[in-house]
Amino acid sequence: MHYASAHKRRGEFLWLGLHEPDVATMRTVAKTFGLHELIVEQTTEGGGHRPLVETIGDVTRLVLRTARYVEHDELTATSEVIDTGDVTLLIGPWFVITVRHGPAGALWQVRQDVQKRPELLRAGPWAVAYAVADHLVDDYLDVSLRVEHDLERLEEETFATRRPADVAHFYQLKREMVELKRAVLPLQEPLARLAGAPPALHPYFEDVRGRLARAVDRVTGFDDLLNSILQARLTQVTLEQNNDMRMIAAWAAIAAIPTVGAGIYGMNFSNMPGIDSRYGFSATIVIVVLVCSGLFWRFKRAGWL
Repeated sequence: MHYASAHKRRGEFLWLGLHEPDVATMRTVAKTFGLHELIVEQTTEGGGHRPLVETIGDVTRLVLRTARYVEHDELTATSEVIDTGDVTLLIGPWFVITVRHGPAGALWQVRQDVQKRPELLRAGPWAVAYAVADHLVDDYLDVSLRVEHDLERLEEETFATRRPADVAHFYQLKREMVELKRAVLPLQEPLARLAGAPPALHPYFEDVRGRLARAVDRVTGFDDLLNSILQARLTQVTLEQNNDMRMIAAWAAIAAIPTVGAGIYGMNFSNMPGIDSRYGFSATIVIVVLVCSGLFWRFKRAGWL
């Protein structure tokens, strides 16, 4: 549908979707649709905008963050778990423009679903805003569910009998969780301030806010769970270090026995016990072996070796 016919005919609107447009493209779009000049700069700058809603003239600017789970075989110190981007919706009286940054949050599925719901399209451009928000919140719930599986696997590795996960894996997952929190948590306020949405869509947006609250609860709960697992792993590391120190001390004590004996008999005094006996050397070796064996048995029984 051409934008001119959509502008003139009642009940019709235009949806224009853009992916990472340059400044020249956005200036052309702004001139065609009568957008404020600040919108050109706001929509061409990538790098992760914070979710917000604002009104500039008769155009509402709604910014949403996108999130996508990155498949990986195992969690490492450099694993990318969550990929994020952003979508800016410019909602006018007879048009809606979506500007997407980043690979996450493709909207082709949203467009197909909306086209199958004529009763929703009657609400105008705000119907697209609802459909996009609904789709992204579904993505949040899906990503949070997959991250939950990562946390469960990390918890199993932490308490497994084999070599547990490295502490670096925990901090990598915490960094990835920060990205998800930046997408999910700040969206609550903009969705609660959509005053320009038609009354017919208020129940729909209320449903989106309810599911967003579920995603927020999950994400905030992940922080507590991850911190608990991390504290357990740090405690394990401390215990492992203590065990290593006890083992080193035990072997040092055992090694000290022959060292002391060799040091005493190496001082070349003439009056040394057993130095003139044919059995002196053998007796000394037997005594050293017995004492070392006794210490080894004692440390082994105490759990130091």
